[in-house]
Amino acid sequence: QADTGQTIDVNNPATGLKIGTVPKAGKAETRRAIEAANEAFKSWRKTTALERSKLLRKLHDAMMDNQDVLAELLTIEQGKSLFESKGEIGSAA
Repeated sequence: QADTGQTIDVNNPATGLKIGTVPKAGKAETRRAIEAANEAFKSWRKTTALERSKLLRKLHDAMMDNQDVLAELLTIEQGKSLFESKGEIGSAA
């Protein structure tokens, strides 16, 4: 949530219909996100390549297990064809 409580509407570009809202973050929220990432990196950099690869494999498997649902969301959000969205999820995984 943004400090101001403000949001930005997210619309399906194919239909123009509102599909949700996202926080309208500003400098303070951005600064906190960067600080959190820097803090998380302290432990991540100690993670071995083997541990990282195991985690990334789990993320890949989760994305592929949910490819259809993720593709539907991507299609709604970006107005892409479902076929294109499925391909993008597969490539991202």
